Amino acid sequence: MKNLYIAGKWTPASDEGTAQTINPFDATPLETVAEASASDVDTAVAAARDAFDRGPWRHSTMAERTALLAKIAELLQRDKEQLAHTESLDTGKTLNEARADVDDTTAVFRYYAGIAGSHAGRVVDPGRTGVVSRITHEPVGVCALIAPWNYPLLQISWKLAPALAAGNTAVLKPSELTPLSTIALVALAEEAGVPPGAVNLLLGQGGTVGQALVAHPGIDLISFTGGLVTGERIMAAAARGVRRVALELGGKNPNIVFADTDFDTVVDNALTAAFLHSGQVCSAGARLIVEDSLHDSFVAELAARADRIRLGSGLDSDTECGPLISAAHRAKVERYIALGLSEGAELRAGGSRPAEPALADGFFLRPTVFAGCRRDMAVVQDEVFGPLVTVERFRTEEEAILLGNDTAYGLAGAVWTTDSGRAERVAGALRHGTVWINDYHPYLPQAEWGGFGKSGIGRELGPSGLDEYQEKKHVYHNTSPAPARWFSG
Repeated sequence: MKNLYIAGKWTPASDEGTAQTINPFDATPLETVAEASASDVDTAVAAARDAFDRGPWRHSTMAERTALLAKIAELLQRDKEQLAHTESLDTGKTLNEARADVDDTTAVFRYYAGIAGSHAGRVVDPGRTGVVSRITHEPVGVCALIAPWNYPLLQISWKLAPALAAGNTAVLKPSELTPLSTIALVALAEEAGVPPGAVNLLLGQGGTVGQALVAHPGIDLISFTGGLVTGERIMAAAARGVRRVALELGGKNPNIVFADTDFDTVVDNALTAAFLHSGQVCSAGARLIVEDSLHDSFVAELAARADRIRLGSGLDSDTECGPLISAAHRAKVERYIALGLSEGAELRAGGSRPAEPALADGFFLRPTVFAGCRRDMAVVQDEVFGPLVTVERFRTEEEAILLGNDTAYGLAGAVWTTDSGRAERVAGALRHGTVWINDYHPYLPQAEWGGFGKSGIGRELGPSGLDEYQEKKHVYHNTSPAPARWFSG
């Protein structure tokens, strides 16, 4: 039984509510977890508020915060294999993907441990003698940190590490589908010495626990990664009380391929861009835009390789792609496959569940390639969030840019070409928060992550990721005060 963590104690839900987490490989139960009630939300927020207003974390030094973050990073590496095993079981991703997630999570904690002290503020020249003017950075307060189900450990670290580095307290809410690695992370934070109330953990459904959390007047900042519709609701809820929000809401990401790029390299990377973690990635390269002269041979090879991708348990070393997260999510992707066919897309690979009996109980779907796609198709414009990639043609650089920007989202994109001038022109013209040139998917803790348009508001990672959790205060000190003589009387 996995419990809530409130005010430094592991505790069952106040109404004794519980739920089961499910292994997406075979639909078997994994773990029983507590499900928080509205009363538990109140208790957790109150604990975080007390820790912020009166507890030791509010008055912690920068050295103490960075030491805590560094210790968490050390413990993450100590428990790397156990954490990766948990993440693989909970999400369905392969062990290699899960190990990379632990390493990336470690890097995030180490990064913010390293830069926190360098963002304490700055001195301002007031332009006159007898005055000292400075800008100080202070924590926002109590932060609600809500992470998605696809990268639960990594995504919560993008929020928790800078929140703690800035001196905030936090209430964490992982997805009800994949809470287990976040529970383990909170246990590591406790072991590292986080004071009671500085980090609190709520488990439960987004529509109940999450909704109560974002509506709570005791929350000063809401950081959410997930779907657009939920993000819009959170933004509306945050307007009551004028509370701060940071939202990362997904994308429909163009992967633009010019004919002069190395054929084998770009096909290989296009597969990774589209089908890593079964395409359940906000930055997935789900929209291939290929130069006309390369298109036919590219699609033929892409489809052939997609058909050879090995599906299976994430714990099996031979597995290249795991299941989708749930039966409901697979059904959603299958509806998009049917919609794409009805819109006239040409099915070149996949499009159905695997035939192997060993995979029948899991939520598997074959990697799917659609060619003959047009920009007005729903499968081209909507974020499907599954193992489905569409392919469009272009003839000119200008057309490639036009297609790449033809989306309501603006999270990420890529351009493949050996012409460095063209690469920089296209990258500069794309309205996306991250643009890769001759690569796909890498991110750096020291580089901002976030998107334009409906991909969200604010940035995670980099110095801006720390700024999200800080208030700026101007302190103006007149060291030689004297009467102003503004009024004669």
